[in-house]
Amino acid sequence: MNRVQEKVAVVTGGANGIGNAICELLGQEGAWVLVTDIEDEAGRETVRRIVKKGGRAEYFHAEVSRREDAARAMEKAAEHNGRIDILCNNAAYLGESHAVLESTDEEWDKCIKVALMGTHYFTKEALPYMIRQKKGSIVNVVSIQALAGMMTSVAYTATKAALLGYTLSAAYDYGPHNVRVNSLCPGPIHTRISAEPGTAHYKWQCDNTVLGRVGSPEEVAWAALFLASDEASYVTGVTLPVDGGWTSK
Repeated sequence: MNRVQEKVAVVTGGANGIGNAICELLGQEGAWVLVTDIEDEAGRETVRRIVKKGGRAEYFHAEVSRREDAARAMEKAAEHNGRIDILCNNAAYLGESHAVLESTDEEWDKCIKVALMGTHYFTKEALPYMIRQKKGSIVNVVSIQALAGMMTSVAYTATKAALLGYTLSAAYDYGPHNVRVNSLCPGPIHTRISAEPGTAHYKWQCDNTVLGRVGSPEEVAWAALFLASDEASYVTGVTLPVDGGWTSK
């Protein structure tokens, strides 16, 4: 408990799945959490659960692809005590899967705007606070699709691979300010949009991990908590797969 006590954390895409689990765990561990999303009721429910367990959180409607929403979210978070200690860029877009020939401009545009530019906008707005306080942790939720080939998801995969490069560049530039930037790469995780147990795709996912199973959002959240906390004070620029060993094979 209290591994991020009194820290101010901002999480994008915090209403459901991995983002929800990260928000709840940060709240349990003592952070004040700004839950941002476009799904208002689910986001407010995340806040209710955090508060019910004794944590502190607020919800803020933010479309990550809008630069002005990122600025307003950071201003809202900084109202708490003037700091931004943790930023978790989790929001992404995953539409229908398409290979190169079938992918559309609209699909590419949304993947880039949400996952890549959304990460950029929120990072750009968080950095001045972190530089001023000479400390901060940015955790980018990427995907093992940035590390391993995957079928029919060229726009999503390319965007996620770009995020790895973004993370490395930001870690290099802002390390001298004691701002750490790291990537998490989840493998198959059971969320509302994942394959259901018993389906062929679910079995394929299990078969491709070393542990032989699909992970939970909470297992990704524990890794995010480590990178966000002072326990990872000498860790920056890393790519951490949370994938049951998928990328080890």
